[in-house]
Amino acid sequence: MGRIDDIEPEIETEISASQKMLSAVSGSLLTSLLVTPLDVVRVRLQSQPAISNASSARPPSVSTHIPQPFTNLPPNLGVTACCKEVFWVNNNAQYCLATPTTSSPTINGLSHTTTTSPADCAIDETRRKNFTSTYDGLRKIARNEGLPSLWRGLSPTLVMAIPANVIYFTGYDSLRTSSHSPIKNYVSDAYAPLLAGSLARIAAATVISPIEMFRTRMQATSGTGVFRATLSGLQDMVAAQGYTSLWRGLTLTMWRDVPFSGIYWWGYEATRNTLTDMRDRQRGRALDPQRSSTRLRSQSRSKENHTITLVDSFTAGALSGAVAAVVTTPFDVGKTRQQVLKHADDIAASAGKSGAMTSRPEDRSMPRFLYHIFRTEGLPGLFRGWAARCLKVAPACAIMISSYEIGKKMARNVNERRDGRVET
Repeated sequence: MGRIDDIEPEIETEISASQKMLSAVSGSLLTSLLVTPLDVVRVRLQSQPAISNASSARPPSVSTHIPQPFTNLPPNLGVTACCKEVFWVNNNAQYCLATPTTSSPTINGLSHTTTTSPADCAIDETRRKNFTSTYDGLRKIARNEGLPSLWRGLSPTLVMAIPANVIYFTGYDSLRTSSHSPIKNYVSDAYAPLLAGSLARIAAATVISPIEMFRTRMQATSGTGVFRATLSGLQDMVAAQGYTSLWRGLTLTMWRDVPFSGIYWWGYEATRNTLTDMRDRQRGRALDPQRSSTRLRSQSRSKENHTITLVDSFTAGALSGAVAAVVTTPFDVGKTRQQVLKHADDIAASAGKSGAMTSRPEDRSMPRFLYHIFRTEGLPGLFRGWAARCLKVAPACAIMISSYEIGKKMARNVNERRDGRVET
């Protein structure tokens, strides 16, 4: 059986930073267009309150007596659409004055007056606003808010994804392959992806944190005029708390993205190495334990065609992305809930409704808040929206990494032809 080191050694052609950036940009555009609807549903699923079946059938705080007195309503159900007026009591409890809703539809030229009780209105609003699954969320958002609402936040997503992925992927490559990288020189190949992925994500997250905050708030909001309302809310926040408030969600983002990136790159390289080794064994080649396995695998992959590179990178990206997404879903749930609540606080403050607030679970540190969710809602609460997250993350990772790898391979071929090292 031959060895991989029997392959004629060659110096790999360097890829310029601009070529790596172009590869990352193309993957970012394609990924954002395909997975934004799933991201919108994920944010809605994770930010909606937990409701039992009984309460979703008939909210206990709404009776059928007409007219309805001041009635305490759950804050995020959207039931306030049934209210004639909404009040704040003690600056932290929402009450509404619910009255019968009268409509006069015209049928066959005749006007028919119908009256809907506050309870029936509340039931309909509760069912319309709450999602039971990823498919249910996609269907209800498209039906009630219009199909374009599924791509809400696409503009900030693109603005965020392009610089983030440029920093993230080129930074990871540099940390893994540069001769000046301390990770390459002092960390074993087994753990280098874990550390390099985490550090690259920290750098990218720090740069795009303000855009991430804007996107999350925009996706968590339903209705019309969302872009202006979200932008106005951020402007009010900056005026009141300064520009550093734009990075207020950075710690929450780190809790989710840093472990995800470490697990993802660790899994990606392990899966890609396994696929490469299996293919080499089928060709009668084996690794030489006396030489660097990373360099030998890199040389072997340089001989692969574009199809093999696409299939291997797509498969490894999807598998590692799905595993990392499931493992880090609790952090994603905690981040979304805390960030959405802070958004609600900013709206109340801008409306002059802020006051003495009681201690809330969302105000705790991330570990304590996740423990609270586990105690009150169990594991299902910690993994709420995991299906939407995996459906979004797995293809996103697969598309992004395969686009990036194919882009780099094409750029390397162009450079080799330019240098006269490849026969045309």
